[in-house]
Amino acid sequence: MTMPHRHSAKDVLVVVDVQNDFCEGGSLAVPEGSFVVPVINRLAGLFSAVVATQDWHPADHQSFASAHSRKNPFETTELEYGEQTLWPDHCVQGTPGAEFHPDLETERFDIIVRKGFRRHVDSYSAFFENDRKTPTGLDGYCRERRFERAFFCGLAGDFCVFYSAMDAAEARFEPFFIEDACRDIDMAGSKAAARQAMRDKGIAIVTSETTLRPA
Repeated sequence: MTMPHRHSAKDVLVVVDVQNDFCEGGSLAVPEGSFVVPVINRLAGLFSAVVATQDWHPADHQSFASAHSRKNPFETTELEYGEQTLWPDHCVQGTPGAEFHPDLETERFDIIVRKGFRRHVDSYSAFFENDRKTPTGLDGYCRERRFERAFFCGLAGDFCVFYSAMDAAEARFEPFFIEDACRDIDMAGSKAAARQAMRDKGIAIVTSETTLRPA
């Protein structure tokens, strides 16, 4: 895969879930989560199109361990669409934890795609909720804008960013995973597994420096 020219109208930067609850001190903090913010701000200033996603859960969301008796965070349960990891309550609509990190330059975002707002289904991917049937609308937006390449960054690299990049490949966009603009939960080897799955899918794993280098 060749690196694109900067500011190409065919490229979109997708900033995934850089929210307070996923950063230090948050209820589902990703180690060094806030470290992605300056990298993403620099990237956003050099892309002509930037999309952000925002986890936006109701307080009684079924992916929360608190919604299930005798279940603890990081255990699993069966929901209508299959196995679901249960999480601490996080990114509840209208709470400070659901807000973007205060240093993130949100004025650069063209649109914000909210996901996970349906009580009965979680949403990792920027494109589909976890039932794999319910679209977020991002696919249609990207096609209307005629994007061809999608560059992914944010939190967490081994969950929401990973699933977004994989779905972009399925949707026949050319996806890039920006390694130094992501941080991972790394639960039970999930980081290594995600990277291998992306390589197997043909997704380019790059850095911010190579991403911004003109072809």
